[in-house]
Amino acid sequence: MNVKKPNRNKNRNPWYWIPSLYFAEGLPYIIVMTVSVIMYKRLDISNTEIAFYTSWLYLPWVIKPFWSPLVELFKTKRWWIVIMQLFIGAGLAGVALTLPTSFFFKASLAFLWLLAFSSATHDIAADGFYMMGLNENQQAFFVGIRNTFYRIAMVTGQGLLVVLAGFLENSTILGNPENGNNIPIAWAITFIVMAIAFLLFSVYHKIFLPFPKDDLEKATKNIKQVFEGFGETINAYFRKKEIWTILGFLLLYRLGESQLVKMASPFLLDSTDTGGLALTTQEVGIAYGTIGIIALTIGGIAGGWLASKYGFKRLLWAFVFSINLPNLVYVFLSYVQPGQYWIVVSAVAVEQLGYGFGFTAYTLYMLYVSAGKYKTAHYAFSTGIMALGMMLPGMISGWLQEFLGYQHFFIWVMICTIPGFIMAALIKVDRDFGLKKS
Repeated sequence: MNVKKPNRNKNRNPWYWIPSLYFAEGLPYIIVMTVSVIMYKRLDISNTEIAFYTSWLYLPWVIKPFWSPLVELFKTKRWWIVIMQLFIGAGLAGVALTLPTSFFFKASLAFLWLLAFSSATHDIAADGFYMMGLNENQQAFFVGIRNTFYRIAMVTGQGLLVVLAGFLENSTILGNPENGNNIPIAWAITFIVMAIAFLLFSVYHKIFLPFPKDDLEKATKNIKQVFEGFGETINAYFRKKEIWTILGFLLLYRLGESQLVKMASPFLLDSTDTGGLALTTQEVGIAYGTIGIIALTIGGIAGGWLASKYGFKRLLWAFVFSINLPNLVYVFLSYVQPGQYWIVVSAVAVEQLGYGFGFTAYTLYMLYVSAGKYKTAHYAFSTGIMALGMMLPGMISGWLQEFLGYQHFFIWVMICTIPGFIMAALIKVDRDFGLKKS
């Protein structure tokens, strides 16, 4: 006789798992994309190598839509979340263990690849689980909560963890800070802390994630049918009207920012003799990773609120100017090289505020072009193209910076904002798109 087991977690309060799930989603992404850049700079890797190899780490997010059917087909999204958090923890631990070695660069990059693929897969499962675990009303209510905790993860990763690493770099507990040997140990300890955190995340979510009835194992599903349906969604995306304009906007809107973001931290850390600002690791964590992220969040919230009030089309040019013109602060910083820390912090905050506000246009446009029968899959394709638009220019940004110097490089960044203006002029959007319905 089969006895049906009671499902005690079926109606688990979303407050038990939404904040922790989206904190765990944001943290590895910011580690791979930004914290790794700061770490390698402190470990004396050249800007060319940093930009090229860390930009390749965008690849899992570029191709994420193409293996999402596997997450749909095998096991449950709950299973994928728990397992991927273990893999993320393993990747973080692997980085930590290889940093004190003579072959740390290649070895740590290999573990960052594991971390990146695990994080991208975790994104697929978590976002799908969000829709399965909540009803429509709950989804609407918790969308702000999930975004808030994703932003908190960014502050934690790019701010607090970098500050921790900087504190350990200068700590006499690890030895004499002046000989430079503290740096790999400091970063190894920081990554060990993160690895332990993800082990705890995995255990916590194993216990507290609910068991939605729709999140059933897909073992009986026909693989051929799944991939045929996936092929249909790809064809539908690339047969969209004005697809070339869509692709052009998605690839070029952030052409300047895609190069700036790779070189911002190295510029802040480099010595004044090489054109940088000679900030400490802790100062970068506060300026770029804490104050900057807070400004980015404020800009994003303001952009979303104004778009709902006035509509996307009316604010398009405000968004375009906001994401591009504040990049001028880096031209100013590179030429003036101010010694006052508050000037640097203020400049970074202005650039990040504009970026957060201007990025609203990118998000809204992806939603606009993804509308229709396959909106979830098409939005995933759009985010993949977005990642490609960051990956390719980012790969050459380090080489360009070392060839041009910081001053001329930041002028080049401003030149690269021109295609974004051109593509913004070419896109077509309904006048009322984004307006809050009364």
